[in-house]
Amino acid sequence: MYKQTLSELAKGLRSGAFSSQELTKIYLDRIKQHQSLNCFITITEEQALAQAKQADIRLAKGDATALTGIPLAQKDIFCTLGVKTTCGSKMLDNFIAPYNATVIDKFNAAGAVMLGKLNMDEFAMGSSNETSFYGAVQNPWDTTCVPGGSSGGSAAAMAAYLAAGATGTDTGGSIRQPAALCGITGLKPTYGRVSRYGMIAYASSLDQGGPMTRNAEDAAIMLQTMAGFDPKDSTSSEQTVPDYSAGLHNGLQGLKIGLPKEFFTADLNPDIAATIEAAVNEYKKLGAEVIEITLPHLKYAIPAYYIIAPAECSANLSRYDGVRYGYRCQNPVDLADLYTRSRGEAFGAEVKRRILIGTYALSAGYYDAYYLKAQKIRRLITEDFTQALTKVDVIMGPVTPSTAFAIGEKSGDPIQMYLSDIYTIAINLAGLPAMSIPAGFVQNKPVGLQIIGNYFSEAHLLNIAHRYQQVTDWHQRTPIGFE
Repeated sequence: MYKQTLSELAKGLRSGAFSSQELTKIYLDRIKQHQSLNCFITITEEQALAQAKQADIRLAKGDATALTGIPLAQKDIFCTLGVKTTCGSKMLDNFIAPYNATVIDKFNAAGAVMLGKLNMDEFAMGSSNETSFYGAVQNPWDTTCVPGGSSGGSAAAMAAYLAAGATGTDTGGSIRQPAALCGITGLKPTYGRVSRYGMIAYASSLDQGGPMTRNAEDAAIMLQTMAGFDPKDSTSSEQTVPDYSAGLHNGLQGLKIGLPKEFFTADLNPDIAATIEAAVNEYKKLGAEVIEITLPHLKYAIPAYYIIAPAECSANLSRYDGVRYGYRCQNPVDLADLYTRSRGEAFGAEVKRRILIGTYALSAGYYDAYYLKAQKIRRLITEDFTQALTKVDVIMGPVTPSTAFAIGEKSGDPIQMYLSDIYTIAINLAGLPAMSIPAGFVQNKPVGLQIIGNYFSEAHLLNIAHRYQQVTDWHQRTPIGFE
């Protein structure tokens, strides 16, 4: 039962083949059985069973949505009323959210069940899920390897069938990169498509929530609930939300796929390049045309991102000072000591590194030289994508330069860790939608295909992904030991 898709589970719940309470207990048992993966920070068993009971009442009345009674898990970056919300940090280890994020409210209104809160890199800063205060998450395909980050708990939970669906957030690739490394489907919507209200901020002009699922059809179902204008979020788009499931089966005849030459360089593992080429060939069989394109400013994406994101992080994390909420040091001698020791004791090394970089970049003597120049580069990168997408319908390429690496392998080398997101960061700078879908394996480790679209083209991306998943079975593969 736990291997069924969201649509299959919804059908079973509506027909009475099983109840939400039965389904929820199955997932809770699997979570306990596979706790060694360290996917969950908090398991909300009592709340989940109560929600499942209410869902069964709603199902019996015939008042069900596509997600009523479906057990989901939430990245621990979304505030959840009355439940610990940590953002993977010691700073918020004692924080009980006094309100729900809009995304959580939307799932609650739909009648979904929350199994718990998922592990993540601290304040979403990381590419491996090793910066979490609660320890590293293990990749179900190889438990000695990372699942990717920052949404590593979400990706690993989905790969191990510990939830029917999960949420993630993507600031520089944090949905797509772990989705690729764990062999699942992950969608980063257009910036502003999903409300950021109650989603703890890292870099406000880049952060975007999205679904992490087994396939594109499930992603469409989850995004349907998550998307939409929110007056509580000033960056939320008023663009009409389409029916994401309606066009999943549309044909791809005449689809123009752009392959950026900058994606296929010596930095890319040749076996991954071959896997991506094989996936693109499947699209050719479905009627697509492939065109080589160029994104000339792509090489500046990582340096620009690692000025802009830390600068915004520096501003956003200034609120954690030991005064209002969160961690507070013991026996401070004065206010300066309170600030210094509370932040010094509660923030991890990577968070401190990014705060320092961001504060330096925003300082009076360096603002123009660093932050302003990075924003100009951001505009050039955006224009590259805009120009390319006048010639092609979508852009495809790899998600990561390598497969999942060993836990601890890159933790001592921040630059190598940052390069893990070399193919994803530019999309966040431009605010475009993109997704990762399973496209094969290299040495028994999953490889993801990245599909990038124009603004608010999520329905088209889901259609393109779904058609590929109709003729391949990569998304149906299961890690050994998690069958």
